[in-house]
Amino acid sequence: MARLDIVHLADRGVLSLSGGERQRVLVARALVQEPEVLVLDEPTNHLDIRHQIELLSLLRDASLTVLVVLHDLNLAAATCDRIGVLSGGRLVAAGTPAEVLTAELVRDVFGVDATVVAHPLTGDPQLLYALTPAQTT
Repeated sequence: MARLDIVHLADRGVLSLSGGERQRVLVARALVQEPEVLVLDEPTNHLDIRHQIELLSLLRDASLTVLVVLHDLNLAAATCDRIGVLSGGRLVAAGTPAEVLTAELVRDVFGVDATVVAHPLTGDPQLLYALTPAQTT
């Protein structure tokens, strides 16, 4: 509970928790079982940016295999060793964030123009999105 900053929630019922608090409680509940593999679908949903980064960093540093579904490609690039991209229910790319997150892939899969830049602190690929004039009408 301390690692997920939820000790202060110990005496509260789950129905009284916010969406973000509930997310962190559910992840703590999964981690306390000491799994070898953890599968999470959008674990950062309802979390503010601080808790998103803390949660994904904790999962990255955990001694287990984590399969996580994220729609935020920049969060995935910053925290995942490998990324798989699905389109139409099929795997269309898999590899390291630098291998997978290209402007071409983002355009082909998501229909959005993007520029890939290196994060100034970490060097991880980061996507800068822009709508083309045709997309804004």
